[in-house]
Amino acid sequence: MNTLLIPNARVAISSFRLVASNIQTPQLNERLSPKLTGDPHKSFYHQDLIVTPATGNELHRKPGLSETLKFGHFYADHMAFADWDEANGWSHPRITPLRNLSIHPGSKVLHYASELFEGMKAYRGVDNKIRLFRPEKNMARMRRTARRAALPDFDAEELIKIICVQITLDQEWVPYSSTSSLYIRPTLIGTDPTLGVGFPLNAKLFVITGPVGQYYSTGFHPIRLLADPQYVRAFPGGVGAFKMGCNYAPTIAVGKEAEARNCQQVLWLYGEEEEVTEVGTMNIFVLWKNEDGEMELITPPLERGLILPGVTRDSLLELAREWEDFKVSEKSFTLSDVKKALDEGRLLEMFGAGTACIVSPIGQILYNNRKAVL
Repeated sequence: MNTLLIPNARVAISSFRLVASNIQTPQLNERLSPKLTGDPHKSFYHQDLIVTPATGNELHRKPGLSETLKFGHFYADHMAFADWDEANGWSHPRITPLRNLSIHPGSKVLHYASELFEGMKAYRGVDNKIRLFRPEKNMARMRRTARRAALPDFDAEELIKIICVQITLDQEWVPYSSTSSLYIRPTLIGTDPTLGVGFPLNAKLFVITGPVGQYYSTGFHPIRLLADPQYVRAFPGGVGAFKMGCNYAPTIAVGKEAEARNCQQVLWLYGEEEEVTEVGTMNIFVLWKNEDGEMELITPPLERGLILPGVTRDSLLELAREWEDFKVSEKSFTLSDVKKALDEGRLLEMFGAGTACIVSPIGQILYNNRKAVL
């Protein structure tokens, strides 16, 4: 089956991977190999993939060209998944029509947040070829998070290959647009149907996808942030550096408060000195003239575990260092540092960066009912 092309096609520093270009859809229930090709206790394997393409009513209506691609509201036709249990390891991976999951109400994911996820994107180029953006970075982070969450490990390259087959099936869901993309959500959950905090004996990994446009209704216009030091997103020794759902649920109420105060996101602070850590679900960057008069791009460091090691963050740092147009630093800074730079006319730009939002400029910060315009 001619479904996979994965050269390291480097665009700038992006390490794009080619997914699909005029590729035929696999036949119904086609198995790529009749035998397990490796140790199931280590991983599932692309060569064992079983593909069941969607047909008839299983094919979803695609959004029209004029429709707004609201984030997370549209799903492509297929999902990929594999099951794991402690005794037998990983099952054969499968790609099937998108469907609801059926899990026991006692599953650990429902009670103890035994889960993690990733966010990736595929883009359609001007050459009509579809490429993944740095998927090996997402897979490395997903495996790190799995270890922290006591969920099973897997071979990153095998999952990338399976995702490429999935996107090939759903290639018409990848928008023909320079402002939209196909969002990819790999997820790993503990499905062990026993109550009690403990190591999950069963798990499921699945991947869903869907077309997305701009994350904010404001588009690429500057956003307004609420900075409230009574709320923290992460703390040293916690799991703020890992992409787990338990990091996101507690932020929803704070986000609603921000929305009620006409802000689009929350500027997360930490500690008595009010260190700047993240903005909403994004890493944060500041471009300023530092107190030595140097032009400097600064972002909080990863070492303390307060910051998610974002793929977009890493890409921006690589690009900035490659350009050598200004100093690039990963170090802590406070809200007072930002205010001082603003008051002294040294603050040039402030923005968030992440897979969902890409790069989002920051225009205002609301702190103690006082507004700072950047």
